[in-house]
Amino acid sequence: MNRLADDGLPRAAVPTAFDVEAPSYDRLVGASPGYHEHLRISVRRLGLPADGAGLHLLDAGCGTGASTAALLEVLPKARITAFDGSAAMLAEARRKTWPATVHFEHSTVEQLSGTEVAGPFDGILAAYLVRNLAEPDVQLRKLVSLLRPGGRMAVHEYSVRDSRRARLVWNTVCASIIIPLGKVVTGDATLHRHLRRSVLAFDGVSALEQRLRHAGLVDVEAATMPGWQRGIVHTVAGTASGETT
Repeated sequence: MNRLADDGLPRAAVPTAFDVEAPSYDRLVGASPGYHEHLRISVRRLGLPADGAGLHLLDAGCGTGASTAALLEVLPKARITAFDGSAAMLAEARRKTWPATVHFEHSTVEQLSGTEVAGPFDGILAAYLVRNLAEPDVQLRKLVSLLRPGGRMAVHEYSVRDSRRARLVWNTVCASIIIPLGKVVTGDATLHRHLRRSVLAFDGVSALEQRLRHAGLVDVEAATMPGWQRGIVHTVAGTASGETT
């Protein structure tokens, strides 16, 4: 069944909505304090060997490449495969300068088996992806199956359901900054209204931890970010057991 976002935006339509926002996306996220540093924090929380030498990493839902850049900065010697379902976002990523160790693929999670995205991977970063998946339990199991036993996965995601304070801050920032800024920059705030509502509807941290355990990760732990996004953006990370449930 095709689930709908709170504002009526079908999950299947989310990549197309990102296509519309792609040219201005980097400018918008660049205005968010700590956005890039928070991605680097989640990469460090993977707990992979320093510099990434000999590792093959997957950037799941790479967008315009901000998460790819975070992987590269923290683990510069790793080989990185990155994919996204939005062709326009991926085009923005490919326009940037990357070393030969970085490879991009246009794909959704469901289509991965038909692309060059093949494991096993030593680590996976999924930044702002899980909330937009049509069937997150199925698709998380797919991602975890691409990890080698003992490989690490970090989900970098908004989660405010468990905290009244976090919901209040999130609503205030969206209403006063994110949605108006999106309207000014792009002329259409549809995706930004979707962002607000999808975050409010998404799992609390404890539920997200449980999803990752059901997907086949063990030793799952969560930690939040510093700054105004404390309690709003989190890393939930775990280790592949080699078996899925």
